Amino acid sequence: MPFKIEEIQRFLPHRYPFLLVDRVLEMEPGKSIVGLKNVTVNEAFFQGHFPQIKIMPGVLIVEAIAQAGGILLYHSIDKPETKIVLLSKIENAKFRKPVVPGDQLRLTARIIKLKSRICHLSGQALVDGEVVVEGELMASLLDLREMNVRS
Repeated sequence: MPFKIEEIQRFLPHRYPFLLVDRVLEMEPGKSIVGLKNVTVNEAFFQGHFPQIKIMPGVLIVEAIAQAGGILLYHSIDKPETKIVLLSKIENAKFRKPVVPGDQLRLTARIIKLKSRICHLSGQALVDGEVVVEGELMASLLDLREMNVRS
């Protein structure tokens, strides 16, 4: 069940410069997902992090894992069009290697536990088969109909 960027944008509310999943390679709803993020020198964050030694911020790698997990959740719940997935907790995050322009992140997320409003996920980002970031995430599933959204 591969998805290209047009399909990803149907599930994630994120847009440039904050959409961090370029493709979904594999997904088993209710269980796991594998996605890709191509890291290019044209990324806006490289202007300031860091100008001389370009390193992708670790927090954005965690966000990319969370976005892959969000796609998985939207395919694992009833009435996903009425929900928004929000990152609510990061645990045991480990940053093992720097990510630089030209790297391709292989993003994996696996559901540990899914309840009606909370999901516990484990995730990793790999470059060339080596883990660069790993950790556990909690996501809150909020009902859009219950939220007071201002336009």
